[in-house]
Amino acid sequence: MLRGPGFLRPDLTFSAMAMVQTGLDASWHRCQHEYGLDPAAAPLPDVLSGAELRQACLHMGRLLHFAGPEMERLHAALAPVGYTVMLSDMDGIVLTHQAAGALRRGCRRWHFWPGAVWNERHAGTNGIGTCLAEQRSISVHRNQHWRSSLHGLVGIATPVYDASGRMAGALNASSFRPSPDGSLGVLIASNLLQAAHQIEQTCFMDRYRGHAIMLLGNAVGASVPLVALDRDRHVVGATHAARAQMGIPPLTDVSMCLLDDTATPAPTAPLREAQTMAIHTALASARGKVAVAARMLGVSRSTLHRRIRNIAEQEQAGTRS
Repeated sequence: MLRGPGFLRPDLTFSAMAMVQTGLDASWHRCQHEYGLDPAAAPLPDVLSGAELRQACLHMGRLLHFAGPEMERLHAALAPVGYTVMLSDMDGIVLTHQAAGALRRGCRRWHFWPGAVWNERHAGTNGIGTCLAEQRSISVHRNQHWRSSLHGLVGIATPVYDASGRMAGALNASSFRPSPDGSLGVLIASNLLQAAHQIEQTCFMDRYRGHAIMLLGNAVGASVPLVALDRDRHVVGATHAARAQMGIPPLTDVSMCLLDDTATPAPTAPLREAQTMAIHTALASARGKVAVAARMLGVSRSTLHRRIRNIAEQEQAGTRS
């Protein structure tokens, strides 16, 4: 258990099979059939006025502040290979960026700049817009973009979640001088995921300062499964991944006992996985001492013993089946 501070016009010769393999077929379908975008049209994304951009930044709130250090870290890692780093909101508006001096002119030319609106409905398939539309990590390399005018670009993006479990925007790395084979994509995507995890975690720990923070296993996509516990060890906050484990929608108020004396969820219930991870985490933190782990979880020793037996029985049943 941790504690907070109190602790991418596609080339029409590009085959349909290749499109499916890139995972962008749904985006191209939206561009053609839902948005009616002309792939040969050349306009770049719109750019907001200064006042409009300031309003969008205010709406993002403290997440924009907490993203700063991670944006700087990403910039230090990616600027030498010609990438600029951007953070957008859910409307695809670039709120802030980090770009090396030698790249700034190109960034302005290609609208890798605060105020640019990279939503998919207008810009077509692109890193930021398609990440937001599909709420998943995306890589769009050169002619994978819908608009032919963007075929010289590459964009890699991953979701960013706030402390309420809501997707708040997209963290993006883009280049107007990409390598032909996209060989850096995996490394860049890994850096973006790490930064997204840190931003979410920092936001969550700020929101629940003074609460006990429990990790419920490994990160799931761009989110880390964390829950916040009050003095009575009731769950009062949960990240996107933790909510998915427990079957709780984003933004919904959380007020529940992770473990109690009266109910045992079905083996297939979302809460079962969360409970199992919580027990494993507490036991590990308590070095196997059930009494200490029970106090961490806010339950009696008998309840924890019963939960441990239930977990062992379910694991044995799963092994036999």
